[in-house]
Amino acid sequence: MSTKKWVRKSLNSLAEALVKRGYQVGRTTVRRLLRKLEYGLYHNRQSLTGPPHPDRECQFRYISRVKNLFLSAGYPVISVDTKKKELIGNFKNNGADWASQATLVNAHDFKQDALGRAVPYGIYDLVHNEGYVYVGTSYDTPEFAAFAIAQWWIDPQRSRFAREDKLLILCDAGGSNNCRYWLWKQQVQEQLADQFGIEVLICHYPTGASKWNPIEHRLFSQISRNWAGKPLRTFDCMLNYIRHTTTRTGLKVKAVLVDRVFEKGRQVTKAERDALNLVRRPICSNWNYMLKPRSLSGCFSVVKVPINF
Repeated sequence: MSTKKWVRKSLNSLAEALVKRGYQVGRTTVRRLLRKLEYGLYHNRQSLTGPPHPDRECQFRYISRVKNLFLSAGYPVISVDTKKKELIGNFKNNGADWASQATLVNAHDFKQDALGRAVPYGIYDLVHNEGYVYVGTSYDTPEFAAFAIAQWWIDPQRSRFAREDKLLILCDAGGSNNCRYWLWKQQVQEQLADQFGIEVLICHYPTGASKWNPIEHRLFSQISRNWAGKPLRTFDCMLNYIRHTTTRTGLKVKAVLVDRVFEKGRQVTKAERDALNLVRRPICSNWNYMLKPRSLSGCFSVVKVPINF
């Protein structure tokens, strides 16, 4: 007996190899013996995230504490992220649905055959269990991310909070709301803090921990389940699937098409950085910071309520 294992052969190939060695055995017996040895066919599992960041647990504790403080004080708490970008057209969509026969789609997902590329930026309201998805048609940029949050804030039909002079945003450490992007901070300063006169506290989940972001399992996974196996042939089709996403807990989802171009590669000058009213928190300052309004002139009137975080 050697330590060599034939793990890349089919059942038929294994049976033929054993027959050549003098064993009278078929593929059914080979399958039974493999199962008895607790062998099976497995796909690769993407679960290794590398060594954890030394401040990972500290950041999770800080997010939990700040989130509970904001919720108990009646302030808005939202979770944001960009969902997987989708080509719009008669293309295969992962998953399966009940039908009398399979839906015929294009054999290849060529970009030139698509009507466009959808960039869904999601906002999940933890207080009211409501989701908002702003589907862009150009690029996933920090400007687009801040624009989507600003559109949610001014939406006259969104649910209101007891206090609205502060906002807590929970997001990943990468993507358009990357914790290292100065453009993200500058756009939040201009489009949220300055425009509405609110203090915006941003907390990023550590690198490799995006699955803990509430929007992933409370909104995005439900949307993917709702349109599983259904081609996204048009933007209206995609928006309708998003709008009809519900759960037993009463999730409500609103979808809006944002048909405008957001420029890629924008840079923030040193003067613009210095002009930010940015206050970094003492704990994990790269992941936790607040942007305060630089001027309240022309902003909405709000009632200030102190909160220690």
